[in-house]
Amino acid sequence: MIKTNQFSPEVKARAVRPAPGSGASRVYPSLWTAAVSVAPKIGCSPQTLLDSIKRQEIDSGTREGVRAEERQRIQALEREVRELRRANEILKLASAFFAWRSSTAT
Repeated sequence: MIKTNQFSPEVKARAVRPAPGSGASRVYPSLWTAAVSVAPKIGCSPQTLLDSIKRQEIDSGTREGVRAEERQRIQALEREVRELRRANEILKLASAFFAWRSSTAT
């Protein structure tokens, strides 16, 4: 059975809203108990919901961490670095091959 991990933005927004930082601290004593209480109602695990709550807090600036936009930019830059290193390695090998080829041709 295939289980999807994607929830609509509306569902995520409603699920993340009861976080203690947003006024629900009177209802739930901790972030974990809020996640345990709300997660079954939207059909996900408490850990998934807790991760979404933490990600939302980071993106809003109430918690320290790398924001989603910054993380995507870092991933894109890391991908570009890998591609450039791969291309550089190919160019080094080609250069060595042609240097060897020209030295043996004479």
